[in-house]
Amino acid sequence: MDQYLQLALEEARLGLAEGGIPIGSVIVHQGRVLGRGHNRRVQQGSAILHGEMDAFENAGRQPAHIYQQSVLYTTLSPCPMCTGAILLYGIPRVVIGENQTFLGDEALLRARGVQVEVLQDAACVALMRDFIRDHPDLWNEDIGQP
Repeated sequence: MDQYLQLALEEARLGLAEGGIPIGSVIVHQGRVLGRGHNRRVQQGSAILHGEMDAFENAGRQPAHIYQQSVLYTTLSPCPMCTGAILLYGIPRVVIGENQTFLGDEALLRARGVQVEVLQDAACVALMRDFIRDHPDLWNEDIGQP
């Protein structure tokens, strides 16, 4: 497994251990981790702290050119909100652990010129399948389903 996806998976597992939704993300600039995070909606009662959003928050304020030279790694296909943040900050490449359990707005990312790579990593798939099976109400809430 790619070392940065491994870090994102560690974040996802940390979120699960905290009682949250196991999605993790890492933002990398020229081999240096700018920010890493995991979904903290449950833990912090947040409406927006998805894994990618937490990684952006933890990366802090960066000059535009830094984001435009960075790669975002995420264990799960980005939702519309996280896709918007990726586009807003001009992230040129996104590496996704898996999109079998949830297909986000990858088409929009590609249409806007973002290089999208989906790895279909078995550990990422298993983590989300188990979570969705064990916590369907929490999962549906997180993705905005009734």
